[in-house]
Amino acid sequence: MLRPVVVGLDGSPESLAAAEWAAGEALRRGLPLRLLHAWEGGMAPDEPELPELAAPRLRARRILRGALDRLDERRPQVHMSAEQVTRPAVEALVAAGDEAELLVLGSRAFGGIGGFMAGSVALATVARAVPPVVLVRAGQRVEDEHVPDAEGLRSARTPYRDVVVGVDPARPSDELLAFAFESAALRKTPLRVVHAWQLPYVPAALESRARNAVGAAAERALASALGPWREKYPSVEVREVVREGSPAEQLLHVSRDAGLLVVGRRIRRARLGAHIGPVAHAVLHHVRCPVAVVSHDWAPHG
Repeated sequence: MLRPVVVGLDGSPESLAAAEWAAGEALRRGLPLRLLHAWEGGMAPDEPELPELAAPRLRARRILRGALDRLDERRPQVHMSAEQVTRPAVEALVAAGDEAELLVLGSRAFGGIGGFMAGSVALATVARAVPPVVLVRAGQRVEDEHVPDAEGLRSARTPYRDVVVGVDPARPSDELLAFAFESAALRKTPLRVVHAWQLPYVPAALESRARNAVGAAAERALASALGPWREKYPSVEVREVVREGSPAEQLLHVSRDAGLLVVGRRIRRARLGAHIGPVAHAVLHHVRCPVAVVSHDWAPHG
């Protein structure tokens, strides 16, 4: 049985943009699409007697029906379903993600500080969800995934923009690379693999030599980590980007014209609970394109 693409829907502009993106991804992957609306009104009867209790449920039904009609008109090839659940949003989304291939959420528009606010529900869900979670900002359109046409205008008929993924060869993740390569292959677009390195402290007289050595070692490490994936996905054009600097800053720079950014979230089973890590947190607040956060386990070798 095919695992669906699940999208959280609450009627906001960002969730509607997420639903549009999710429908396109379901079509690319040949998967069904499930629209989910979570209502925290408790386990009320299907038809409560008091109008004030019925209003949230009726609003949810209108949101789901409107989205289904709109998406079915635009993506008739995709099998779609909708469900309303009476659970807190994060709990409902995480539970739905356990049975999904991919979870898609909306992120808020740009704020006054120039950043891109992911929102508390989105961040909490990303920190706990098992499958990859894609966050889509309000205003995202199908045409935004594609390069401009010959006249510089947005078009859904042009090739897809590049997929970008951040990789640390010292902490390899099969889940992260598999998702990134598959996303690039589905879009028939290049994959830019970014590895940022930083120079440890060395005396000033040795900085130039040390910088050359560390940079060359970083290039070799990334090439080695990507070797098996190049063989597995020979049709994907891979562009390695190895630069000195912080991972978040380099990803923000390289992904300015990307169609999708893929980052990892290492699963931590600590007393402080789940969190998404500094790199993922930074890009979720500032990157304009959709961002996929892929959870993975990692343990040191040896």
